[in-house]
Amino acid sequence: MDLSLSTRTVGDRTVVEVGGEIDVYTAPKLREQLVELVNDGNFHLVVDMEGVDFLDSTGLGVLVGGLKRVRAHEGSLRLVCNQEHILKIFRITGLTKVFPIHTSVEEAVAATD
Repeated sequence: MDLSLSTRTVGDRTVVEVGGEIDVYTAPKLREQLVELVNDGNFHLVVDMEGVDFLDSTGLGVLVGGLKRVRAHEGSLRLVCNQEHILKIFRITGLTKVFPIHTSVEEAVAATD
């Protein structure tokens, strides 16, 4: 399965809508998008993962790398996800303590750092 990416601005946040599978084959596409956004001065990102069907360790690494990039600019990276099989991956790896995870884009955008 492929990975679909689209971006939009909501308030002062850049929302990256992700769909499909984030795995060893598709994760570089997400990494490139996050790097490009940060290089363009977008330091407050919301990654909407509602359309993600599968996430592996490579995908987790890309998200952690994106978080490090925005934090280097005093930014933030918030996730939107309420799919239990994806949330379970974040819980098992302990990344729920690293990423703010919200149930909707609106909630993530409204959250303060």
